[in-house]
Amino acid sequence: MGYTIREYGPGDEGSWLRCRVLSFLGTAYFDDVWRARPRIEAPGFELVAVDEEGTTAAILDVAVDGELATIETVAVHPDHQRRGLGRALLAEAAARAAAASAATLDAWTRDDPDTLAWYRAMGFAESDHYLHVYANLYTDAGEPRRAVPQPRPGLNPVILLLHAKLADEQRMREEFTRVHVCRRFAKPLAR
Repeated sequence: MGYTIREYGPGDEGSWLRCRVLSFLGTAYFDDVWRARPRIEAPGFELVAVDEEGTTAAILDVAVDGELATIETVAVHPDHQRRGLGRALLAEAAARAAAASAATLDAWTRDDPDTLAWYRAMGFAESDHYLHVYANLYTDAGEPRRAVPQPRPGLNPVILLLHAKLADEQRMREEFTRVHVCRRFAKPLAR
């Protein structure tokens, strides 16, 4: 089956959202669900890979800020994985980012082994780290109170996403069930 890489268009939103949700289900981002696609402002760009029927099979959005281009979303629909779509989108994104005067392409991701291996195989180097910590009442009734001991009057924390320092990883893992290492990957761009 052939694929076409092109710029995202307004008619792609529904299949873009489905692609993202389904590709994230088996990852540490399984609950990062959006009801509308965020827009990337120029000089950033939004790419899709579509199959012969025009259905979105893979997506890649890149924000560009001066010399830094950041991958905001990259996802390949499970029915289209392991066919080189991520690699093809990345090659197109690197060329576009360099043309927009970016010197570095980076991305932040959690600790999914397949995702980490993909970034490394694509020539990215790992650098900065911090923690994503979830405090979830439904996982452990005490977690939200451990995260926010004195909430605002009238507000009761139920599910929280918090950032923490990597140096606090052991303590966070002792206090909370769901803790992810968030990692920055970066690679220089050929200009």
